[in-house]
Parts: sequence; C-alpha cells; structure tokens
Amino acid sequence: MHPAPSIIAFTTLSGLGFGLMVSLGFGAGPDGGLAALLLLALAPGLACAGLLASVLHLGQPLRFLKAFSQGRTSWLSREAVLAVVTLAAFGLFAAVWVFSGVRSPLLGVAASLLALATVAATSMIYAQMRSVPRWRSPLTAALFLLFALAGGALLAPAPGAAPWLLGALGLVQVAAFVDGDRRLADSGTSIATATGLGPLGRLRLLEPPHTGRNYLLREMVYVVGRRHAGILRVAGLALAVLVPMAIVLLSPAGQIATSVAAASHAGGSLVLRWLFFAEAEHVVGFYYGRR
Repeated sequence: MHPAPSIIAFTTLSGLGFGLMVSLGFGAGPDGGLAALLLLALAPGLACAGLLASVLHLGQPLRFLKAFSQGRTSWLSREAVLAVVTLAAFGLFAAVWVFSGVRSPLLGVAASLLALATVAATSMIYAQMRSVPRWRSPLTAALFLLFALAGGALLAPAPGAAPWLLGALGLVQVAAFVDGDRRLADSGTSIATATGLGPLGRLRLLEPPHTGRNYLLREMVYVVGRRHAGILRVAGLALAVLVPMAIVLLSPAGQIATSVAAASHAGGSLVLRWLFFAEAEHVVGFYYGRR
C-alpha cells in the first residue's frame, strides 16, 4: 500500500506519546523538577501531533468529528474516543502530580491502561483487514504495543525495562517479517479469486482493466523492491533496536545518551513503519496483475 506520510507520522508519533504516558503512569522517569514537567508536556504533545497528522489523511479533514460516530463497529472510532479519554485521564494525572508534588498511583495506572488500549485500538485498524493478509496477524498488535512501550521506556527513561522491551520488539519485528512474507501466498487469494473466473481454467492477464492510473492503483498497489526492502529492514532494526539497546546497556546514564538512544529509536521506527505500509500487499493488486 502507498505509505502516506501523514499515516506514518500519526502511528509513529502517537505511539511514542502514548508509550511515554504508560512509562510515566507506571512510575518511570524523574520524580519532579523541570525534567518531569517537560516529559509531562512531551507525552500529550507527541500524541496530539500524531492525531493531528491523522486528520490530514481524511478525505474531508473538516469532517473529523464523524470519526467518533461509529464506535460500535469501527476500530477507528474506538481509537478516537479512547485517545480523547486517555488525554483527559493523563491530564488529570499530570495536574495532580504538578500541584501536589506526588504521583497518584491510581490515576497513573488508569492513564497507562487507557494509553495501552488506545494503541491496541490503532493496531486493530490494520490487524482486522482481510484485504491485507500481511497485517491480519496477532503480530501486528504486538508490534504496535511494543513500539509504544519501548519508545516510552527510552523517553522516560526507564533503563531497567528498555533493553527487555527493545529485545522483544526486535524479535517480534523479525517474526513479523518472516510471517508476513508468506501470508499473501497462504491466503488463498489469486487472480482467479479476484476476477471470479477460476472455474474457467488457468488465468493470465491479457490487458490491464484500464490504461490510466486510478485511486486503487495509487493507494492500494505499491511495490517496493526486495533488495531495497532488505536494506531498509536491516537499517530500521539497527536504528530502532540495536543502537538504542547498546547505548542503554553500555553508556552511563545521562541526558545526552538518553536523547541519542531515543532519537535513534524514533528514526528506526519511521523506517520500519514506512515498510509496514509499503510492503502491505492489498489483494486488489491481483485484479490489476500486480502480484
């Protein structure tokens, strides 16, 4: 699928923001001072920046309120509602912390669980899509949650949890690559099922359905070369997992080391999230002979 910049920014930034909320809510990070205030502002700032980026992906951005109207059937609506509730809960947690000087464990845990639920709802937007077999896997939800948790642990920082979360993220990402590469073939979808002409015998495309490009070709059929995908996979894993893990384990705790580790992870996350969309084979590609 076409890796739209707005969706890449949305899923990456909001994941980091909600992941930081989880870390702060569970007690990670400084207990007070300017550093704590900055983190309390950074978490909702990243989340809101991501949510605003998602509005740009809507066909009619001014109608964004309709995204809240289908909560019974749409994971997008559930995500929107959960995001607002999470931001309100985290805002209350932050206000109590700032004005009392003490973190409220109850409010912190509540905000953390809501943040996790929001990220899970975001992941389900993609994991429930039958038309993209690569995404239709429990690994999709695991990836979104681990990206959020690992990013939040690096930003907080939570040096005790970060290496474990980064390691888990790396393993799940590799598993998602291996599993995803065979999901389209294992789905049973082919040009025969796409056209409904399977009973007539072996099919091949004589001519494309039309001579010009259309919305489906532009948005749903995007092919990234295997060589380029392989290079990007290695680069993304190195930046998102290996470099920050090495910094956390080998470098002394400090603002510079923490910032470098978080920046490397964020850069790698952007690369891997681009691949998440670019490598997603939509089954409509069979109809156009692109698979």
